[in-house]
Amino acid sequence: MSSPRCAWWTAHESAAHPGRRRAPAIRLSVTADESALEPGASLADEPEVRQELAQGDRASVAGVVASHPSSPLAWTELADIADSEGRHLESFAFASVAVDLAREQLAASGWTPGSPVPWSDEPNRAYLRGLDTQRRAAGHLGLDEKAAQLADELARADAEAPARIASEFTPTQLIPIIVTDSLPPAAPTEVPAGDSNPDAAPGAARED
Repeated sequence: MSSPRCAWWTAHESAAHPGRRRAPAIRLSVTADESALEPGASLADEPEVRQELAQGDRASVAGVVASHPSSPLAWTELADIADSEGRHLESFAFASVAVDLAREQLAASGWTPGSPVPWSDEPNRAYLRGLDTQRRAAGHLGLDEKAAQLADELARADAEAPARIASEFTPTQLIPIIVTDSLPPAAPTEVPAGDSNPDAAPGAARED
């Protein structure tokens, strides 16, 4: 468990260098009563990638990937977009890259497959979401065994992650836009014959 001085130093360094990319690390997970659990791995933070994604739109995500090709987060976002648009083959490919990059980064810090990767550490969500997106795409493509393997890897990484992803990162579906040109023309308004002359007063006498 980190000492107060270590926690202060981490916060001080983050404030002094907001753009610095935090390296992958192995963290000791603890329960609410401070009892130790298994060490949990942590991906590197990606503040520049997060900022670019937040400032852009769906069309700009591919450009973020091109600028940060080693970013698991950028690839996961691209995979989620493909998934939401029903492009399952592309979604599977993009998510595969995200997951492979995340595994490489985690392994470099000493992580081994099957070890915890806590959802509570936000950078890890790129890996966990990537696994779930790849799992969904595999299911759509008929790769049932692959989908089951990915589901198992996700559950072993963090048992709560599947429910969190389902509630917080459900792929958005495209909503058709109705344009005015496609609407039928409005029917003309008919004016009663007795009101055709607005200047005529009701009951006025007719002059010869």
